[in-house]
Amino acid sequence: MDLNAVKSSYARWAPVYDKTFGAITEGGRKRAVAHVNTRGGSVLEVGVGTGLSLEHYDPAMTIAGIDFSEEMLAKARQKVERRGLKNVSSLRQMDARNLDFPDDSFDTVVAMHIVSVVPEPERVMAEMARVCKPGGQIVITNHFAREKGVMAVIERLMAPFEKALGWHSDFPLTRVTGEPSLQIVTKRPIPPLGMMTFLVLEKAPAA
Repeated sequence: MDLNAVKSSYARWAPVYDKTFGAITEGGRKRAVAHVNTRGGSVLEVGVGTGLSLEHYDPAMTIAGIDFSEEMLAKARQKVERRGLKNVSSLRQMDARNLDFPDDSFDTVVAMHIVSVVPEPERVMAEMARVCKPGGQIVITNHFAREKGVMAVIERLMAPFEKALGWHSDFPLTRVTGEPSLQIVTKRPIPPLGMMTFLVLEKAPAA
């Protein structure tokens, strides 16, 4: 999916995102944030969107968020101000393929429902690994393509409509698991239907 398609798609969805895709992805978002809260420290949320997760992080943690969509970020900033979220240190417009942070900056990097809509997801994974501290984790919730069965057929049929939907229905898991500095520590389906996956990858500790 190209960057212009992503930008136009999320500009369209920003006004209604919370009550549409936001509601559908609530279960994965809660699971991811609950896991991150057990770890503490500093967090980067890549693809923070309208900021639906921000109020649920532990107030003792420091949260930074980035998104390519200014329309989404405007909604997130409103939430931060309205709810007085002092632990949110910054919300910045940024291309996830070129994160403007030093190496080893964050204890945890979170990407919820975005890896299948960004251009060059392998490059995005490499960037998330770069800014994650050694021994830190990358927490992902996302839909990944089924390899067989009825759902696999449906996903392939939906693929031509990805630009309009802003969602890549036949996105394979292998596109986010090839970064050599990361290893999978958790992979499980998210209830109720298991269409989404909760995935945790850990960065190798410093030598």
